Amino acid sequence: MKRDGIAFWTGAVVFLAAVLVMTQVVGNQYPFFAGYVILQSIALAVAWSILGGYAGYVNFGTSAFYGVGVYASVFLVSAFGAPLPVQILTGAAIGAVMGLALGLLTLRMQGIFFSIATIALTIVIETTVTNWRYVGGAAGIQIQRPAVTPPFDSYVQMLFFVQAVLVVLAVAISRYIHNSWIGRGLQALRDDELAAECTGVPTLRLKLLACVISGALMCAVGAPAAMYLQYADPGSAFNLNYSVTTLAMSLIGGTAHWAGPIIGAILLGTTQQVLTVTISSEVNLLVLGLMLVLFVVGAPEGIVGLIYKLRGNRKEGEK
Repeated sequence: MKRDGIAFWTGAVVFLAAVLVMTQVVGNQYPFFAGYVILQSIALAVAWSILGGYAGYVNFGTSAFYGVGVYASVFLVSAFGAPLPVQILTGAAIGAVMGLALGLLTLRMQGIFFSIATIALTIVIETTVTNWRYVGGAAGIQIQRPAVTPPFDSYVQMLFFVQAVLVVLAVAISRYIHNSWIGRGLQALRDDELAAECTGVPTLRLKLLACVISGALMCAVGAPAAMYLQYADPGSAFNLNYSVTTLAMSLIGGTAHWAGPIIGAILLGTTQQVLTVTISSEVNLLVLGLMLVLFVVGAPEGIVGLIYKLRGNRKEGEK
């Protein structure tokens, strides 16, 4: 294993250990509620970047995958009383199938046409769930949490740790793709898809693979949300804010590196949580818009791109 790989996995273990210790020593439950949302944002942004960042296909279907993950859990709990790991694994499997289907239907489209198709997917699935009475329909459905599993004192603490594990999984997959031939192929088709195809890059297969992995991760991230809120309704689960916010986090952090979406999600997610507590959640969209405009104009390649640019200028100055 290379040195950077050892450093990454050491950091991941330390991060999960810190999260576990936090669940044992912090008595106030609010940090876990807020932390869950931030971790969820990180995982969604990282998952989005696999297709939207590496391949350059701007996907507005995040809310569709997230919502399907939510309602997959609702169905499994209502029908079978399935435990959380089964909910997450089933959500990931459904997301992979959805990603494959979406890819086969839409990935021959490019630019704005692909983005419109992903929005249409959200509308179609939300309409279907709204008319599905078994999972509550338009009125929504209440979810009863099962007994918490030791060593956690509350279910929210457990969900906080589970979401941290999903973050590590999503980042590890994204990092592997970025550093492998898959990432190089996706970058080539993002720069010039026709040229990449002419040089032998299997563009369609790579796009399908990116769509499957991205979809599986998004659905898996959405699966614990039903237990987190103890309630699910189509308007919230399929809210397009998930799509817009996830895209903004990735663009703010930068899509050229696997760490970009993490940085953007931490920055924007933390800011939104602080504003929700101190002012109002209504200002979140305003801050989102301002930050997005600021970075698109001042740092179009995101924070990671800005760091690379500053390093390049510093090296040139030292010569």
